[in-house]
Amino acid sequence: MTYHFSKTVAMEFLAAVDKVTAELKAQGFGILTQIDVQKTLKAKLDVEFRPYLILGACNPAFAYKALQAEDKIGTMLPCNVIVQQRTDGQVEISAVNPVASMAAIENPGLASIAEDVRSRLQQVVDAI
Repeated sequence: MTYHFSKTVAMEFLAAVDKVTAELKAQGFGILTQIDVQKTLKAKLDVEFRPYLILGACNPAFAYKALQAEDKIGTMLPCNVIVQQRTDGQVEISAVNPVASMAAIENPGLASIAEDVRSRLQQVVDAI
């Protein structure tokens, strides 16, 4: 089982970010955090890096269920979705596979929650 699922598309970077954000919203996710890796690496290390954005996506209903099942699950939240510029001009969208993440936790109550979240994130990636 892979820890992520990805899709590469012929799309402008900012258009892809907008599309991912809209598709996440359609699946009940909000964006809690947004990390501009390119900007951060330039500011901290003075290095050039391709456009690379990490979106911390959260579906409140699923997060609440997961927190009820496992009080330290917050160490693995929110679900990260990345949008990155590829060298060939295309854009790659990747989302964490929460089923793979939750496999590290010995709590069977998380399995169905992780599968539901995985399904929704897969739909987001597929819709791009």
